[in-house]
Amino acid sequence: MRRITRIGAAFSAAAITAFVLFAAAPASAHNYLVASNPTEGQTLTELPSEFSVSTNDTLLDLAGDGGGFAIQITDDAGDYFGDGCFTIRNDTLSTGASLGDAGDYLMRWQLVSSDGHTVSGEINFVWQPDANQTITEGLGAPPACGGGTLDETTPTDDAATSDGENDSVAPAVDASTVVIIATAVALVIIAGVAIFLISVRRNTRDR
Repeated sequence: MRRITRIGAAFSAAAITAFVLFAAAPASAHNYLVASNPTEGQTLTELPSEFSVSTNDTLLDLAGDGGGFAIQITDDAGDYFGDGCFTIRNDTLSTGASLGDAGDYLMRWQLVSSDGHTVSGEINFVWQPDANQTITEGLGAPPACGGGTLDETTPTDDAATSDGENDSVAPAVDASTVVIIATAVALVIIAGVAIFLISVRRNTRDR
């Protein structure tokens, strides 16, 4: 009975360890927000040079076209501000700053983390400009980089097909995730071999 209990305990410990490693792998790989301009709930009286979000790791832009990235500013009426262009610098996503009349604003952002997964969020802030600030008229739709708005652009069949294909492609797995998964598998295998050898040794002694 003791032998069975010990074997079961050893296998359970190995299984739990492997489960923890598997569960931790994808969670630890995602980028997370570490800084932003503006910050959540901040009141701005002067227009910053740019709106930005920064994460704990380098952003992933493999194609170099900003696919999967976006940063948009809207007021409480739903109007959009900015030129639709953005810049990806190492761990930071930014866009030029422009705002309209005083009031509540929302910055929505989306980016691709270093493991290939999309991460997004929202930051609320208040705009109370002083007399020296430039006021910009908002747009009724998201601005398109280079002019116009996104709802004025009709995607081609090729673009639609490309988007569909991208949705079906599995995200990239980074090296740390591979190491964690390999370690978990190795632990289970080692535990299984150990349990087998213990069982054989016990059986030999019983004879």
